[in-house]
Amino acid sequence: MRASTRALNAFAREAVLSASPARLLVMLFDRLMLDMGRAEAAQTAEQWDVARENLMHAQEIIGELSGSLDLDAWDGAAGLLGIYSYAGTALMNANIYRNVELTRECIGLLEPLRQSWHDAAAAPAIHSGVSPRGDLG
Repeated sequence: MRASTRALNAFAREAVLSASPARLLVMLFDRLMLDMGRAEAAQTAEQWDVARENLMHAQEIIGELSGSLDLDAWDGAAGLLGIYSYAGTALMNANIYRNVELTRECIGLLEPLRQSWHDAAAAPAIHSGVSPRGDLG
């Protein structure tokens, strides 16, 4: 591994380790959208190995998002879990059946959530007791 690649990997690792919970969700959603966009392009080009790799990684991210969801934290959590479950199944089917339309459907379904997390992470945390850096106070 080249020194520049090691430096970039170390930088990325540090960015993840120092990120606030909201920033981590933004990072997950950004990568999810990147994976699905790459999968869509690969499916369109009939590059099935590339599509499979990106769709499977997107499914892993959906699994992380589902697993980190606290169903007791708010009333909408069950609905969000339903969206995640649907998207995970749709991405699996997009992969199995090489169906680019299912990939596009998931992009359309999840992009507004990604944007909402971007907006929430950028908003000042005035009422929550959390500083803009994501730590308490």
